[in-house]
Amino acid sequence: MSNPLRISAGDLETDAIMDAIEDGRRVVITTTAAQQEYEVTLRYDGSVYYCDTPTRLHRHESEREMRTCIRNMGYGAAAEDA
Repeated sequence: MSNPLRISAGDLETDAIMDAIEDGRRVVITTTAAQQEYEVTLRYDGSVYYCDTPTRLHRHESEREMRTCIRNMGYGAAAEDA
């Protein structure tokens, strides 16, 4: 297994995050909510996408669902910001 890609929320666009996940890398994103910093791990097992947060493991059945999660949670940079 390759080393995880460690980034802060907003460092990379969604496309770059998805490329890393689909290449078999785990993407560990440092983010903040309610003034607390925490890590979220995104990964793909070849059929299901996972978003592992401190409180819950989210499963996404499609690339579209995973992209929506990344965008809605603010993990990826907006295209115009990159």
